[in-house]
Amino acid sequence: MGGRVFLAFCVWLTLSGAETQDSRGCAQWCPQNSSCVNATACRCNPGFSSFSEIITTPTETCDDINECATPSKVSFGKFSDCRNAEGSYHCVCRPGYELASGAKTFKNESENMCQDVDECSSGQHQCDSSTVCFNIVGSYSCRCRPGWKPKHGILNNQKDTVCEDMTFSTWTLPPGVHSQSLSRFFDKVQDLGRDYKPGLANSSIQSILQELDELLEAPGDLETLPHLQQHCVASHLLDGVEDVLRGLSKTLPDGLLNFSYPAGTELSLEVQKQVDKNVTLRQNQAMMQLDWNLAQKSGDPGPSVVGLVSIPGMGKLLAEAPLVLEPEKQVLLHETHQDLLQDGSTILLSDVISVFLSTNDTQNLSSSVTITFSHCSVIPRRKVLCVFWEHGQNGCGHWATTGCSTMGTRDNSTICRCTHLSGLSDLGSFAILMDHYDVQEKDPVLTVITCVGLSVSLLCLLLAALTFLLCKAIQNTSTSLHLQLSLCLFLGHLLFLVGIDQTGHKVLCAIIAGALHYLYLAAFTWMLLEALHLLLTAQKLTVVNYSSINRFMKKLMFPVGYGVPAVIVAISAASRPHLYGTPFHCWLQPKKGFIWGFLGPVCAIFSVNLVLFLVTLWILKTRLSFLNSEVSTLQNTRMLAFKATAQLFILGCTW
Repeated sequence: MGGRVFLAFCVWLTLSGAETQDSRGCAQWCPQNSSCVNATACRCNPGFSSFSEIITTPTETCDDINECATPSKVSFGKFSDCRNAEGSYHCVCRPGYELASGAKTFKNESENMCQDVDECSSGQHQCDSSTVCFNIVGSYSCRCRPGWKPKHGILNNQKDTVCEDMTFSTWTLPPGVHSQSLSRFFDKVQDLGRDYKPGLANSSIQSILQELDELLEAPGDLETLPHLQQHCVASHLLDGVEDVLRGLSKTLPDGLLNFSYPAGTELSLEVQKQVDKNVTLRQNQAMMQLDWNLAQKSGDPGPSVVGLVSIPGMGKLLAEAPLVLEPEKQVLLHETHQDLLQDGSTILLSDVISVFLSTNDTQNLSSSVTITFSHCSVIPRRKVLCVFWEHGQNGCGHWATTGCSTMGTRDNSTICRCTHLSGLSDLGSFAILMDHYDVQEKDPVLTVITCVGLSVSLLCLLLAALTFLLCKAIQNTSTSLHLQLSLCLFLGHLLFLVGIDQTGHKVLCAIIAGALHYLYLAAFTWMLLEALHLLLTAQKLTVVNYSSINRFMKKLMFPVGYGVPAVIVAISAASRPHLYGTPFHCWLQPKKGFIWGFLGPVCAIFSVNLVLFLVTLWILKTRLSFLNSEVSTLQNTRMLAFKATAQLFILGCTW
């Protein structure tokens, strides 16, 4: 009994001693998230840290270590993010990705199996019913359905994109314009707009251009409108067509489209996603090259559109449209071409084209656009300008050259480069090529030849006239004709030499042009009389008959030689006096066929003289052979050749 009590007492003492020893060896003041090392020190748990590795005072704390902070010593792999936790961390896939295993978190890169989530097929997207979901890596976008467009103020290809039906722009007659042809055109366009359904953009574009092509091929009462109203109609049509084509083309599938119509209207259109390349659109009468990035609308990752429309019929409405030059060009023209601004006319040399892009912001392009035009007509010695149609505040407009330059021109084409596709208006992104003023490029060699040649001619004509006038022994009807021809040519050449370039005074220049017109017509008329006299002389070689010929010619030659040219010049001056004198020469203007007031009579006289000359040669050959049969054929031929050569100059055949 006493032994058992003693044993129990010993065990109690042992346990009590051990407890006393443990309580003395572990510090009771260790901070939160730490463990004691001994009775005087503590250490932070994993995932926590303190100022020092060993804590020796109760005031120190153990703070959570942010393993996700930069720079991180932990590698998680791609498409993932780190998530810090109290005393730990874990990895999660980024939004738009998920683990193939279906788990939500992982610890390191070896466990990273993040892959893209197809929100569109899985139904996790939030696209509006007016859009179509398109999956992209790590996310998705909502794009307007074909035939729809984003609502005002909303961007396409965003998660919150909301779209509405594509509608046609409302077209009405320009203010103050009354035209049945134009009204019918607008009615047909509005019918197309009412019948339009999403997905019919291609056929709608073709129908609109077909109606425009037919309208401009047969403009009807549009051609009777004043020029200013025609310019307003052209601006209205160009604005409307460009606006509708830009909107409808955005609903087309990617690719290249080309349409052409009977009257020459052409459309070239390309729809593409964002690409880093140059785009080239080719047509029969025009070609355009530009950087594809110019077509991309800021903030819109969707497809881009580049379009080129050639509208040859539009030139009918833009006839005599005003041209406004840049100030520096205006000053240069005042210095070199004083009368150009009043008298110079602009002539359209190419089809009118319209260029449109996805974006309306085309006033200041980051790179230039190159357009090559084919000439519809060739006008020699004219200055070719690259111009665009600047819309005015009154709804009309004018041609302008600001921002467009001519890079090179040939007989049948011109290359233009523009730094914009519109003027002050967002619409009207089109450029055209037109002819503005004559180019006066004087060839110094040709000028010297002209001056020397005319001077020699004047000297010879003066000597010939003095000979015919002063030598009594040779005076007859033939020498009288020679004298009058010499005088007309002398006065004409002298006036040409000293007055052809006197364009500074408009009235004086017109008088010089009229005088030259008269003198040269008179010279050709006297050549005609020379041919007639030569023919009559060849027919009547007897003295009696020759005398009768002289009396007939004396009565006829002065009224015809000076009267007929006077009548022609009087009619020309009375009908179109303003066409005497050009900005660069005191001569007849070629406009409205006025130049044929000189060329017509000259061509007629030349043709008649050639016939009379050949008849005279045939008569002389027959007469000479009959009168002098002993003269050899070779001598006969030589005599006829000499006479023919001499008469060629007198009858004007060398002209």
